[in-house]
Amino acid sequence: MDITWLGHSCFRIKGKEAVVLTDPCHPSLGYSLGKLQADIVTLSHFHPGHCYTGTITNEFKLIKGPGEYQLGGTFITGIATWHDADRGNKLGKNTVYLLEMDGMTLCHLGDIGHLPTSELIEDIGDIEVLFVPVGGVSTIGGSTAAEIVRRLTPKVVIPMHYKTAALARELESADKFLKELGIKERNSQPKLSVSRSTLQSTTTSSQVVILDYTR
Repeated sequence: MDITWLGHSCFRIKGKEAVVLTDPCHPSLGYSLGKLQADIVTLSHFHPGHCYTGTITNEFKLIKGPGEYQLGGTFITGIATWHDADRGNKLGKNTVYLLEMDGMTLCHLGDIGHLPTSELIEDIGDIEVLFVPVGGVSTIGGSTAAEIVRRLTPKVVIPMHYKTAALARELESADKFLKELGIKERNSQPKLSVSRSTLQSTTTSSQVVILDYTR
């Protein structure tokens, strides 16, 4: 499986049987997605930074809320959460997605705005890869994101939704999140290639991977 960050909360996840695109963002945010193809597109909520499908050139299965979905050997579960810590009264709803692909479970938190309840932690279960927002302002910040990592204990953590040179709005950088987890040196890579066998050989602590924005 190859995971590429296309900016903000948008990732291209290429598995053996399907390509999943998460939360494609509008170009007004500063990220240029270009022309894309995907088999499945997931939308965590309907703010412009997370639901722009105009860049996708082929037919695809659109998933835009809670429920259970299947396309071939790819299984997706959407779990209802809130975009803020006031049960959605400020920013509305958010959907967390579990993606079961290539024998692994990935969790994309969208714009979750609160710590997960014990029920949500149980619903998420064991996960290999966690995509977590860390930039604050309109979602959780670094401290809350780090606490979520500690509670969910994924094998790999990929931060998203934070300030970069390309982003045309103000968010916090990923630095506070990394500091909260005791990471002093920030290294990045263009994409992440993972498999069930490679993850099984990793240590018990979560590995944080910073991905470069791919134009």
